[in-house]
Amino acid sequence: MPRDWEAYYRVMAGPDHPAFVVRAYAGLVPPGYVLDLAGGAGRNAFFLAARGHNVLVLEKSREALLRLAARGARGVRGVWFDLESDEPLPPGPFSAVVMSYFVERRLLSRAAEVLAPGGLFLVEGFGRPEAVRRGRPNSPHYWEPGELLRPPVGLEVLAYGEGVRELAYRVYAVWRRL
Repeated sequence: MPRDWEAYYRVMAGPDHPAFVVRAYAGLVPPGYVLDLAGGAGRNAFFLAARGHNVLVLEKSREALLRLAARGARGVRGVWFDLESDEPLPPGPFSAVVMSYFVERRLLSRAAEVLAPGGLFLVEGFGRPEAVRRGRPNSPHYWEPGELLRPPVGLEVLAYGEGVRELAYRVYAVWRRL
């Protein structure tokens, strides 16, 4: 992990609102189960559960999973999982996969495989210009310009955007399984 996520979630005060891509495109997610990768304390999961989805959150931070469980929301379940490993993902099929502010490129094709036909893959994170602004120009934890315009095999781009929002350079994409 690029930082001490256990310490982060011990003192975390937010954000509690879902990622932009989740807020903006949740209405297009087909009915069914949603897989939230590196879902932290559940900001995206609780939003989606409130809209009728059952959400499985995969998270490596035990502290984040404790926060998730403490909220006790119906339809949200957290499971410890190391997404940086090569372990297979739960088989699905999922109506959507969410990956916000977590960059693990090897995971993209594996996550695409567990999507149901017509399912959505919602991705959001910081872009390379933000890495440069923060003094981390070579960090692998930022999306490259235009990178999210090239989805894994079997997916098509429904929406894409990048630019400054909420004082940081952010990138998002919505992909759909064919």
